[in-house]
Amino acid sequence: MQQPLPQLTVKAIILGILLSMVLAGANAYLGLFAGLTVSASIPAAVISMGILRLFKNSNILENNIVQTAASAGESLAAGVIFTLPALILLGYWETFDYIWVTMIAGLGGLLGVLFTIPLRRSLIVEENLAFPEGTATAEVLKVGDTGSGVKLLSLAALAGGLVKFADTGLRLWQGVAQAGTFVGQGIAYVGSNLSPALLSVGYIVRLNIAILVFGGGALAWYLGIPVYSVMFLDQDPNLIALQEQGAGAAAVAGDIWNRKIRYMGVGAMLLGGIWALFSMRRSLVSGIKSGLQEFKKAKSGTVRAETDKDMPMPLVLGAIGLFTIPIFLLYWQVVDQLGISLALAAVMVITGFLFSSVAAYMAGLVGSSNNPISGITIATITFSAFLLLLLLGEGAGNGPAAAIMVGAVVCCAAAIAGDNLQDLKAGHILGATPWKQQVMQGIGVMSAALVVAPILTLLLVAYGFGPPTEAHPNALQAPQATLMASVARGVFGGDLPWNMVFIGMAIGAAVIFADQVLAKRGSNFRMPVLAVAVGIYLPLQLSTAIFAGGLISWLTERISGPDGPGRKAGVLIAAGLITGEALMGILLALPFVFAENPAFMAISSWSGLSNDPLGYWPGLLVMAVLCMWLYKSASRQTD
Repeated sequence: MQQPLPQLTVKAIILGILLSMVLAGANAYLGLFAGLTVSASIPAAVISMGILRLFKNSNILENNIVQTAASAGESLAAGVIFTLPALILLGYWETFDYIWVTMIAGLGGLLGVLFTIPLRRSLIVEENLAFPEGTATAEVLKVGDTGSGVKLLSLAALAGGLVKFADTGLRLWQGVAQAGTFVGQGIAYVGSNLSPALLSVGYIVRLNIAILVFGGGALAWYLGIPVYSVMFLDQDPNLIALQEQGAGAAAVAGDIWNRKIRYMGVGAMLLGGIWALFSMRRSLVSGIKSGLQEFKKAKSGTVRAETDKDMPMPLVLGAIGLFTIPIFLLYWQVVDQLGISLALAAVMVITGFLFSSVAAYMAGLVGSSNNPISGITIATITFSAFLLLLLLGEGAGNGPAAAIMVGAVVCCAAAIAGDNLQDLKAGHILGATPWKQQVMQGIGVMSAALVVAPILTLLLVAYGFGPPTEAHPNALQAPQATLMASVARGVFGGDLPWNMVFIGMAIGAAVIFADQVLAKRGSNFRMPVLAVAVGIYLPLQLSTAIFAGGLISWLTERISGPDGPGRKAGVLIAAGLITGEALMGILLALPFVFAENPAFMAISSWSGLSNDPLGYWPGLLVMAVLCMWLYKSASRQTD
C-alpha cells in the first residue's frame, strides 16, 4: 500500500504562518482603500512552490497546506477591516486595542472554520459546486510552473510597489484623474483612480462582475447625483455652503454621494443578503443533515478514507461552545447586562452559522473574491441594532458599538467560511486530507489575528480612515466600515436616510428579478445583486478602474481562452500588482507615522514646487503602460 504524502510538515507550517501574516497586511490595506478584496490562494500557491522547491522532499500536498494557511490570512483581514474600523468612526475606540481585536478576529475566524466543517461533503462532494478559486488553485499546483510563475509575480509586485511609492510617497502625480462640471442645476462627472491594484481587481473578477460594479456606480453618479442636484442644489444647506466656499462640481457631487446616494447601496445590500440566505435554504438543510449522518457513521465504527476524514463532530461542537464563552464575556463588558449579553451571543451563533453557510455556498458559485460578505454583515448589524434598540431604547450609548461587535464576529466567520471551502475544494481535487487542511486553516487564522491590530493601528495613524481631511488628505476610504458605522448609528439615532435605503431595496429587487430571468434563459451573463450594490456604494473613480481591468480580461480571453496560459499569467501579474502596491502602502506608513507627516517625502516639501506639480498625466501614462503589459502577457496562447 502506497504511503500518503506528508502534509503538515514543519517547513509547510512555518511558511504558511509567515505568508498568512504578510497577506493579511496586504489585503487589509487593499480592503480599506478600495472596499474590495481578492483571493490570495493562487499567488500563495506560486510562492510556496518557489520556496519549497529549495527543499529536497517537498510535494504538492505541502504546497496545498501552505496556501490553505496563507489564504486564511487574507480572508480574515477582510472580515476585520469591513467591521472593526467602524468602532473608530463611531468614536467608541480611539485606537485598536490589541487584545480585543485579536479575540474578535481569532475567535470569529475559528468559528468560521468550525461552522463549515459539516458542509464539506454536501457542497464539495455531493453538489460538486464549482468553487472557482479552489479549482484554479488546484490546477496551478498541478502544473507546478515554479520558475516563470514566481519571477512574473515578483516583477509585478515590484512594479506595483514602485508606482505606489511614486504616487503616495513622492507624490509625483495626483492619484485620481477626474473632472466635473455643472450643467444647469445638474452635475456631470467623470473620473478614474490611477491604482494598479484596482485595475488588477477588475482583471481577476472578470468583465461580468466589473460591469455590474461599474453599472452600480454609474447608476449612482450618472442618475442619482444629477437628479438630487437638480432637485436640491439650492435647498440643501450643505450644498449651499459648499458652493459659497467655492467648491467645484466634483466636490459637490462627492458630498451628495457621501451623505445621500450611497445609502441606496445599503438598501440593495440588505435585500441582497436576505436573498442569498433564501436562495440556498435547501443546500443549508442538506449540509446539516449530511454532517449528522457522518457523525452517526463515525460512532458506528465506519472507517473512511484519508481523503474523506473531517475533524470529529464532537470536537467541532465542543469547540463552538467553548469559543462562544469569551465572546459572550466581551459583549457583557460592552452592554453591562447579563440577559442582553446572552441574547447577543445567541444571535452571533445563529447568524454566524447561517451566514457562514451562505458565504460557503456563494463561494462555490461565484468565488471568494466575489462573495457578498458585506451584505451578510449589514444584515447581521441591522438585526442586532434593532434588537438592542428594542431592549435598551434609543438612549443606549454603546448600542451601535455592540451591534458592530456582533457583526464583526459574524463577518470574520463568514469570510473564513468561504475561504475554507475553497481550500477544501482544492484539496479534494488533489487528494488531500480534509482534517489536516482544517487544522491548517485554524493556524492561518490565528497567525493573521496576531498581526491585524498593529497593522490597523499603523494604517490609521499614517493615513486615517473615511473622508479626506487636512491632516489626512490621502485617507483610506474604508467604505464597508463607514457603511457599518452609518447603519448602526442610524438605527439608534433615527437619522439614516431611509428613503434612499428603500430606493436601494427597490433597485435590488429589480436586479434580482433580472438575474432570475437571465438564469432561466441559461445566460452566461448574470447579475448578482451584491456586485451592483457595492458599485453604488463605492466612489465612481474606483469602479472605473475596476471596469478597465475587467475589460482587459475580456479582451485577452477572446485571444487566449478563459482558462489558458494567458489567463494564468494575467492572474499572476494582477496578484503581484495588488501585493506590491499593498505592501508598499504598509511600508510607507512606517515613516509617515515616525515623521508625523504623511507628506514629508513629497517632492513639494523639499523642491519648492506646488503639490502634485505634474497633475495626473504621469499617472495616466503609467497606467497605460501597465494595461499594455497585462494585455500582452494575458493574450499569449502558449506557455
